[in-house]
Amino acid sequence: MELEEQLKKTLEELKKEKPRKFSQSVDLIVNLQKFDIKKSQINIFVQVPHKIKDKKIAAFLETKHKFLETITRNDFKKYSDKKEIKKLIGNYDFFVAQASLMPSVATSFGRVLGPTGKMPSPQLGIVMNPDDKSMNELVDKINHSIRIRAKEASIKTVVGKDNMKNEDIIENILTVYNALLKVLPKGNDNVKNVEIKFTMTKPIKINLK
Repeated sequence: MELEEQLKKTLEELKKEKPRKFSQSVDLIVNLQKFDIKKSQINIFVQVPHKIKDKKIAAFLETKHKFLETITRNDFKKYSDKKEIKKLIGNYDFFVAQASLMPSVATSFGRVLGPTGKMPSPQLGIVMNPDDKSMNELVDKINHSIRIRAKEASIKTVVGKDNMKNEDIIENILTVYNALLKVLPKGNDNVKNVEIKFTMTKPIKINLK
């Protein structure tokens, strides 16, 4: 059975489960094999066709921005207290920065932002000129992006919400899965199996062979 067909069947199965009072996340779990986590670093952003949610974004910019929560250079001293930085990081999903501020951001926030994986990155999150058009485009890109990091031989990432259409969830899953295959050293051979689950359900295994 083709992967798309299996995904459709799996999602139909998961949606038969007892409904919850909240919207559950759809998790994609890719279990790896013949994969050395120390030798192969995987840390990519994948643009998916269907937005999962609006991310809470804060920006390190030279001047205040009208629609984004902004931390300017003058605000940096407020965050010399580690507790304040942690509170800030807990409030936002994603951080962007103006290129000219990056050295100061790294010095002031790097020790806390780095380990959480929220440090503004050249891949997605550093802007040269924060005009409205650039910032709107960046926010849209961030809202359609999923970050994949391999910290162990199993990659788990949110690919949708249970209230999204099945075909939209499937498109997101296939986009993420194909992007992952491209960066795995042995492609398909590195994949042991794939599982799909909702927040509160058990995973359902998908047979790729």
